[in-house]
Amino acid sequence: MNDRTVLKRKLRNTLTGYLFLLPVLLVLGTFLFLPVFYSMYLSVNKVTLLGEVSYRWIGFDNFSRVILDERALIALKNTASFVLFVVPLQTVLAIALAVVLNAKIKFKNLFRTIYFVPTVTSSAVLTLIFMWIFNTNGLLNKVLEFAGLHGYNWLGDPAVALKAIMMMNIWSTAPFFMVVFLAALQDIPDALYESASLDGAGKLRQFWSITLPQLKPATFFTVVMGIIGTFQLFDQSYIFSAGSGGPNNSTLTVALLIYQYAFKNLDFGYASALAVMLAAVILLITLIQRKLFTEDTN
Repeated sequence: MNDRTVLKRKLRNTLTGYLFLLPVLLVLGTFLFLPVFYSMYLSVNKVTLLGEVSYRWIGFDNFSRVILDERALIALKNTASFVLFVVPLQTVLAIALAVVLNAKIKFKNLFRTIYFVPTVTSSAVLTLIFMWIFNTNGLLNKVLEFAGLHGYNWLGDPAVALKAIMMMNIWSTAPFFMVVFLAALQDIPDALYESASLDGAGKLRQFWSITLPQLKPATFFTVVMGIIGTFQLFDQSYIFSAGSGGPNNSTLTVALLIYQYAFKNLDFGYASALAVMLAAVILLITLIQRKLFTEDTN
């Protein structure tokens, strides 16, 4: 077989491979890459998309406008508080549930199914359930009245509203990460625990010296996915506040603010700038985490 025939065969195989990839590339290009680049283009323009469509280049004015936007700073503060509160707690809870369900207990398969139910339940349904619990005439106030205490307007208090969403988010997302940790726990060799037992290490010592170090890859995945998910919090805040971010902007998140500027104020350029900045923050935090976890592993 001469070189020309070999070259033709390689070229044919390459074209065949790209032909099979073409549908996926078209879908990704249309629904992922094109919107990303279009959003970046909108972020540096003053945009009018209704009536006569127009784009006017304004450079980085949309980005510098964030510093003077009080609601943007409030949304960033709320989102940061949400991330710092939810991600650590949901990670710890997921590890605890995984360790318990990995032990030799009765009906553990049933418990796994029960714990996983909130994850497969619609986020909108979960939000409505928690709104009913924290409502003035809801379950929580009924329990308080039964105990002889006065009810409270939980959803109307800015100090409580966001914390209610935090509790719901932890309850609904921890079971998903529990499955991740459970799979990681089952991959840890039993020989490590047997050797530790022979050396006199107790259960707590084994957990800190064997289990947690072995769970680092799963922990990295959980923390990264948790941060990405919490930074993009939208639907729960939207339903809780009917799209306003109230009471008193206490449930206003960056994603909800982007929606308000884009589809209520029709300020697509500024909304795109906020979206680009949010993506940049998530990317930066992910890279920092990857660096820290890599150094710990080494």
